[in-house]
Amino acid sequence: MGRKKAEDTGIFRLVFPKFWRWPWVCGQAADEVQSQVTSNGLIHYESNQTMTTIAVIHTTPVTVEPIKVQISEQIPDSRVVNIIDDSLLNDVREAGHLTPEVASRIHSYMANAQAMRVDIILNACSSVGEAVDSVRNFVSTPVVKIDEAMAEEASVIGRRIGVVATVSTTLDPTVRLVKKKASEIGRTVEVTERIAEGAFEALLRGDIARHDDILKSAISTLAQQVDVVVLAQVSMARLVPHLDGMRVPVLSSLRSGVAALKRALGNVL
Repeated sequence: MGRKKAEDTGIFRLVFPKFWRWPWVCGQAADEVQSQVTSNGLIHYESNQTMTTIAVIHTTPVTVEPIKVQISEQIPDSRVVNIIDDSLLNDVREAGHLTPEVASRIHSYMANAQAMRVDIILNACSSVGEAVDSVRNFVSTPVVKIDEAMAEEASVIGRRIGVVATVSTTLDPTVRLVKKKASEIGRTVEVTERIAEGAFEALLRGDIARHDDILKSAISTLAQQVDVVVLAQVSMARLVPHLDGMRVPVLSSLRSGVAALKRALGNVL
């Protein structure tokens, strides 16, 4: 008999273009999980706790399905609650860096997840990952950053590490994370950064093939100069099976990040 697969209980899609309201979350026993945005913009949430519950904080809908699939494979007896605010990434990109306002909203979403009585929280976006470091001091629910395991693995594999991204707001935090993880294990690394120019714009136009071609070319070129290549965005993970012939390992955060989530759960439950 097969094990019960991960259950996707719902998505909160939150957009705050010009204002911010502190969400209200109510965790309560129920036969099914339900979510509702009330007329005053507040979130009402009802949940039971019959399964392991994982909250995933997204800054784009693109990461929802691949993470859901990975959790289904690696942590099948679990419930997934997706919290999406796609204005977070837009605000970071406009500012060119993580802002206090965005960090505050990340904090509030994780506090909301804790109020739901989830077992663990996964941050799915590298662009806001540095906000998580401070949030960990204010929530008791364990928080996993999807890219931490990848950064540490890269530091172990080689001293020359290449990082590829399509937007600079993801590239810079990933580079800092790689250097931090290397320092933690006593390694000195040299990081080479690469923006896949034009890939993000192609994606915005809906030209996925062009996006993928630009990205593959950037990865291939960088692979000639380093010991390991790191893909800075979860959305890039689907390219890995199509990168045959690379002379060095190419790491994505999707599988290793969910594996780290599973390990962390093992220490909680």
